[in-house]
Amino acid sequence: MDGRELVRSMRVVGSVRGLRSVRSAWRGRRADARELAPRGPERARVPGPVTGAEPLPGGGTVRFARAELRVCVMVGGAVFWGWDGAGPLPSYGLAGAPPEPDPRAGLEPDKDGGWRVVSERVTVAVSRHGGVEVRTPGGVVLRRELPPRWWEPVAGGGARWVQRTEVAADARFFGLGGRASGPRLRDGTYRLWNTDPGGGFGPGDDPLYVTMPVQLVVADAGTHLAFHDNSWDGRVTLREGEEGAGSGHDRPGTAELRMEGGPLRCWVVTGTPARVLHGWTALSGAPVAPPSWALGPQHARWGFGSEREVRRIVAGYRERDLPLSAVHLDIDHYDAHQVFTVDRERFPDLPGLAAELRAEGVRLVSIVDPAVKAEPGNAVYDSGRALGARAGDPGSGGAFVRDARGRPVRGVVWPGECVYPDFTDPAVRDWWGELYEERLAQGFAGVWHDMNEPVSFAPFGDPTLPRSARHALEGRGGDHREAHNVYGLTMARAGYEALRRLRPEQRPFLFSRSGWAGMQRYGGTWSGDVSTGWPGLRASLALVLGLGLCGVPYSGPDVGGFDGSPSPELYLRWFQLGAYLPLFRTHAAIDAGRREPWEFGPRVLEHARAALDERERLRPYFVTLAQLARLTGAPYVRPLWWGAPEDRALRDCEDAFLLGDALLVAPVLTRGEDRRAVRLPRGRWYDTVTEQAYEGPGQVLLDAPPSRIPVLARAGAVIPVRGSDGGMELEAWTPAGGRAGGGLVVLDPEDGGDKPAEAAGDAAERGAGGAAELGAVGAAERAAAGGSEGEPEPRVERYTSRLVDGAVRVERVTDEGAAPPRWPVRVRGQAAG
Repeated sequence: MDGRELVRSMRVVGSVRGLRSVRSAWRGRRADARELAPRGPERARVPGPVTGAEPLPGGGTVRFARAELRVCVMVGGAVFWGWDGAGPLPSYGLAGAPPEPDPRAGLEPDKDGGWRVVSERVTVAVSRHGGVEVRTPGGVVLRRELPPRWWEPVAGGGARWVQRTEVAADARFFGLGGRASGPRLRDGTYRLWNTDPGGGFGPGDDPLYVTMPVQLVVADAGTHLAFHDNSWDGRVTLREGEEGAGSGHDRPGTAELRMEGGPLRCWVVTGTPARVLHGWTALSGAPVAPPSWALGPQHARWGFGSEREVRRIVAGYRERDLPLSAVHLDIDHYDAHQVFTVDRERFPDLPGLAAELRAEGVRLVSIVDPAVKAEPGNAVYDSGRALGARAGDPGSGGAFVRDARGRPVRGVVWPGECVYPDFTDPAVRDWWGELYEERLAQGFAGVWHDMNEPVSFAPFGDPTLPRSARHALEGRGGDHREAHNVYGLTMARAGYEALRRLRPEQRPFLFSRSGWAGMQRYGGTWSGDVSTGWPGLRASLALVLGLGLCGVPYSGPDVGGFDGSPSPELYLRWFQLGAYLPLFRTHAAIDAGRREPWEFGPRVLEHARAALDERERLRPYFVTLAQLARLTGAPYVRPLWWGAPEDRALRDCEDAFLLGDALLVAPVLTRGEDRRAVRLPRGRWYDTVTEQAYEGPGQVLLDAPPSRIPVLARAGAVIPVRGSDGGMELEAWTPAGGRAGGGLVVLDPEDGGDKPAEAAGDAAERGAGGAAELGAVGAAERAAAGGSEGEPEPRVERYTSRLVDGAVRVERVTDEGAAPPRWPVRVRGQAAG
């Protein structure tokens, strides 16, 4: 950190808090120097030549001179391998027990002294020196892992390691969590260490709050996802390949993963993008669907200040006839920033306010930070300290993360000097979960977790806990080097399980700034403190797309950016983008001004109203996308190549996206733009405003006036929407000649299953019959991935559309055959049919 950054850091936290943060940071550095001995001389190791093999269910163990490799193909086609005894468990990334080994797959000798495992969907070949290849059934190599290398301290201790990988020359990399420079990850190094950037960020900043060792690779040969199940600090260096011209040789794409410790183990899932995401969520857990109300517009501000101001904002929405689903309260509603408290002077009757707003259809959502003010008399601190006594360990640090001497580790956050719950301890998760009863008693309908990387303000170095800090890690024990990246994930688990336990009749609403692989099991996330500016707007889309490809479908940005003051044009374009993203929330820093649509003038208000109205009209569609994500793992927001990964032009398109399979959204990401080029996937597409038809694949130039951004509907799509009377109707877009289409309506069981205003549907993938997301997987596989424990299965209705004598016919598909639609049908695009 240079001098300017130091000054900025001191200004952010204030002079007194800044001095405390300096002291805390130096204390952490001393602890690390004392407890984490230098590695000293190291000895390099590679597997060496193969010496033998032992067949086991689904694969077997291949032994080398200096290492051994366990390879297994699971039921469903997922591949696992682990070096030196590393197995699938224990794991924070997996939802539970791994799938059973495929009994039809077995280990057999391969050429040149190697071994291979052949299954229906994938072949895994192990070379005689420890390389691992994942191949299609036809023998095409999707991923080639070179023999790994370890560095082990001569004096003993854990090894660090490097794994180098080769992929096809035409391959593109995606994933690795929330990356502002994505969604396509170009050549460079990406760190795996959840980090608060300490201010607004843009496309050039890395790492951010959610990092994951999850790579999605798309190439002509196929799509695959690789998950290196290791939560330690690491770095991924990517280099795209290059195809040889004429008789020249291809240069493969490469990925190098360097980890500072922990096991070397990997999962790979292959197939179409839909099948890959389904297989990944079968391993890491089904995304929890948010309550239907959480798919509506939400408003937040750091600095509401009082009940009166909250009422004024809600009244402003009502007076202007603007829809609003939720208001989020930031840390300023706490008493001296202490979690699970209320400032009684500014919020004298929070339960009354919540009830009043609930009667108007507006929920309250509360911020929850993990840091607990280390002050006797603070009820949360005292009860956490007492946890050790209740467990028979009165001398312990109780519920909090400790140093090597058993004392609670202290850092500096908004309340001042703080301690941090150890969420890797099941007893601590239970204790913390009990505290959410206070939030529910205050009338809150959901929570958002913040500052949970975790953060400790620091004018230099990582703004987090000392790496030597001790964690329970589910009873195994370990330090912060292993626990850091899963801290936010385990906090989300504590909150989600508590909300389910405390209010079993209501689906929890929780989203978290930090997390790790599998965080979708407990909720979603948001962009964090994205910078106000056109680069920040572009980064907002990159984050949502990238997280969706890592299995986290529910996310969205701070509309308008977190810091600074957006121009009316920037705010409007951000607002229009946000209206088509899963989490649609305006939010701003305490000194960034107001972000209500009417604060930017009548012209912006008029156009923002149109975006809000369209979001509400599409609410049934969003409900189905949420349910389909839970059932299949498919994200709401998808890259344009989702249905055509072989289309190289689509693989390189980063400024537009598919919303489900039916809609293509092309946001305006550049200042002063009123027309923009849009690349279309194959098929016919209709402009949803003019209903003009365009044929893909190819590129078209579309109008993008301030009043709207280009949105196109796929020909043949059947989309459930809210009609003018508030009830549901089906919007059918005329199929192209000789083609059929369709869609799905998935009814949210929380809404009683038949509530028209909240039912939703998804358009079909290309071709007749539709229902691509469900049709791509069998019922047994859906059951493996679908649903949180105790969550009732939603009712799914399938619709088809086709041209009959020049007219569009929409029918409901039942076990008994075709039936009339249960909802009114409105045909669009008829003139072009």
